[in-house]
Amino acid sequence: MCRILGAPRTLLPLLAALLQASVEASGEIALCKTGFPEDVYSAVLSQDVLEGQPLLNVKFSNCNGKRKVQYESSEPADFKVDEDGMVYAVRSFPLSSEHSKFLIYAQDKETQEKWQVAVKLSLKPTLPEDSMKESREIEEIVFPRQVTKHSGYLQRQKRDWVIPPINLPENSRGPFPQELVRIRSDRDKNLSLRYSVTGPGADQPPTGIFIINPISGQLSVTKPLDRELIARFHLRAHAVDINGNQVENPIDIVINVIDMNDNRPEFLHQVWNGTVPEGSKPGTYVMTVTAIDADDPNALNGMLRYRILSQAPSTPSPNMFTINNETGDIITVAAGLDREKVQQYTLIIQATDMEGNPTYGLSNTATAVITVTDVNDNPPEFTAMTFYGEVPENRVDVIVANLTVTDKDQPHTPAWNAVYRISGGDPTGRFAIQTDPNSNDGLVTVVKPIDFETNRMFVLTVAAENQVPLAKGIQHPPQSTATVSVTVIDVNENPYFAPNPKIIRQEEGLHTGTMLTTFTAQDPDRYMQQNIRYTKLSDPANWLKIDPVNGQITTIAVLDRESPNVKNNIYNATFLASDNGIPPMSGTGTLQIYLLDINDNAPQVLPQEAETCETPDPNSINITALDYDIDPNAGPFAFDLPLSPVTIKRNWTITRLNGDFAQLNLKIKFLEAGIYEVPIIITDSGNPPKSNISILRVKVCQCDSNGDCTDVDRIVGAGLGTGAIIAILLCIIILLILVLMFVVWMKRRDKERQAKQLLIDPEDDVRDNILKYDEEGGGEEDQDYDLSQLQQPDTVEPDAIKPVGIRRLDERPIHAEPQYPVRSAAPHPGDIGDFINEGLKAADNDPTAPPYDSLLVFDYEGSGSTAGSLSSLNSSSSGGEQDYDYLNDWGPRFKKLADMYGGGDD
Repeated sequence: MCRILGAPRTLLPLLAALLQASVEASGEIALCKTGFPEDVYSAVLSQDVLEGQPLLNVKFSNCNGKRKVQYESSEPADFKVDEDGMVYAVRSFPLSSEHSKFLIYAQDKETQEKWQVAVKLSLKPTLPEDSMKESREIEEIVFPRQVTKHSGYLQRQKRDWVIPPINLPENSRGPFPQELVRIRSDRDKNLSLRYSVTGPGADQPPTGIFIINPISGQLSVTKPLDRELIARFHLRAHAVDINGNQVENPIDIVINVIDMNDNRPEFLHQVWNGTVPEGSKPGTYVMTVTAIDADDPNALNGMLRYRILSQAPSTPSPNMFTINNETGDIITVAAGLDREKVQQYTLIIQATDMEGNPTYGLSNTATAVITVTDVNDNPPEFTAMTFYGEVPENRVDVIVANLTVTDKDQPHTPAWNAVYRISGGDPTGRFAIQTDPNSNDGLVTVVKPIDFETNRMFVLTVAAENQVPLAKGIQHPPQSTATVSVTVIDVNENPYFAPNPKIIRQEEGLHTGTMLTTFTAQDPDRYMQQNIRYTKLSDPANWLKIDPVNGQITTIAVLDRESPNVKNNIYNATFLASDNGIPPMSGTGTLQIYLLDINDNAPQVLPQEAETCETPDPNSINITALDYDIDPNAGPFAFDLPLSPVTIKRNWTITRLNGDFAQLNLKIKFLEAGIYEVPIIITDSGNPPKSNISILRVKVCQCDSNGDCTDVDRIVGAGLGTGAIIAILLCIIILLILVLMFVVWMKRRDKERQAKQLLIDPEDDVRDNILKYDEEGGGEEDQDYDLSQLQQPDTVEPDAIKPVGIRRLDERPIHAEPQYPVRSAAPHPGDIGDFINEGLKAADNDPTAPPYDSLLVFDYEGSGSTAGSLSSLNSSSSGGEQDYDYLNDWGPRFKKLADMYGGGDD
């Protein structure tokens, strides 16, 4: 059973009703009635309703235990009901008469049967003795009894009233730790229990704020609380025995931190900027300033009020603005805002909590800067009534006059920027006015050429306006309109040809000196006496000339329609007309001669080269005619073969397919391959007609079954000449020779490498090898060397006496030897070094020595050397007595060695 000691007696009947409603009837108990056991549930609260606060528990009697009931509240915005019947507050609000009564509905989910019960809430009256008693006594919270079995049936747990939250003011001065409540279990009479609390503020961050005495169950707070950090703590109390076994179900303890007025209002910005148009009427919205208070906004501590402390400047009225004390909205309250007089106002705004109570409330201030924005209440006015300008004729994009205006509105705003328009004097639209964005001046420019001979002066009427319309009630004064007088200056203009271009039709082939036409120009300057002369500017084929005075055009060559300078039968020539004005001016004109065709070109065979097979079948040659003339001087054409030479008609036949095509075929059964020139007579359809004997080069070749040439001559027909074919064949032959030489060189190199390996035993080859001796001895003095052999070198054995095939491959080939120094027979022990140096110089200067090893003079140690020759081929131990005939049995790879060593003198 959960209860708070010292609870008001008014709740006892409610507890009894709840206990009676919660009893499950057994088989021996009286009949059960489904529904709420009470008609009205009442709950007494010690303070106003808080969000999430449990209020009371309503029970529904479910006799058969099979009904599934769903609870609903008649005030869902304020109260909610859980599935176990616990009623909670949805939001925080002060308890009043309209929120003190509501209904709870229970509806069967299957049968839709519905029941209801009334709930009534009331505040507990606070008496002086009660408050004193509360200050002296500490509340005690007892764990509710757990479910037990009675007579073999489960007995439902009885529930007392809901444990109300513990209210604890923030910023308490202590002393700390400050005792709050004592938690106790009914089982502490028989068991030794230990109490503990868990949750944020106890064993979870922020830890250590709440502690509990594990023996007595005394819950205390250790330091002052701050509602602005944590407004509510939700703890859970536990009771266990000395072995740590849970003896009671945990109970929830809610601690509400009561707000204190410990925070001043803070404006979101220290300086607020707003705008208001000039001339605004009273009541015009300007801006909104906002302050916040960290205290509870639903209490007086967080309820703010605004007011204006000062206004600068105070003209035209010291109270031009007012502020809504609750919302912070600033509006105008007086007329007379004029940007041209006052452009900006500065207000000092104050925000005070405690609903603006000047005695107990805390205050703060901010600055509101209100800028008076410009409206178009001043029209632009011209600085003069008439402006003057002049412009040369035929000139465009020229500034004629500069119009200046004044405007009192804010510069470079739509209310100041001027827009100019021409209201009269320019019916053809030859002038335009652009606005200079920096100076706001109007620049009168010419957009269409003006002819002095037509108009010598213009008088324009112009008006100036702003980009935005004027404010209501303001009209444009006469100064917003002006006149512009523009004088046109006569200049020397270009002469012009008319028409341009001029087109004439003439037959080609006209004789030289034929007069074609007269091509003259006109001078637009009617008020100037000038002469015009003509010259030829462009004549691609040089066919024409023009008279410089009267403009008569005459031919100086025969006109040919088939000329490459004629495009689409038209020949273009350009002429220049120049006057003698100051400065002189000129103009160009184009003469287009449309040339009519005459039959002056004979047809030619097309194509000029063809190929066919040695037999009439399966190929034929289709030919046509090429005629540079056009209809009716071109096709249809007539094709025929000439009578001579007689071999033409004997070997060939021609058949006309239609007016443009004919077919050439072999007349004989076989014609030897080669290139033949076949003359063909072609006649066009002109009047009179033109004929021509045109040569067709025919390549006769051997063909396959498909009629395609298969011999090499086809390459010639395809465009490759004989020289090109010979060059290609030579390149192929040279490439094959190079490849063959490379293969032979590689094989020879492999053979030499194998022979070298056979002639020289790797163990006997001491070139470039490091030999290791087991004992070096005591030096030269301990060795018995015959140094006289170094002093008396004998004559080197000439290479010519060596047997053929015995030369080592690393020796120098036989050719002219350089002159090495020859030692005398007389011993001269002191010049051995000079002799060796001279031999070294001779070897270095010998161009035949590198890159192979050479048998130099100083390589020979003398006949009396105890070591003998280093070469196995020249050694006396390799004499000819040894039999090398067994090498013949080793196969062809050793045949060369057998010939070298076993062949005797051969």
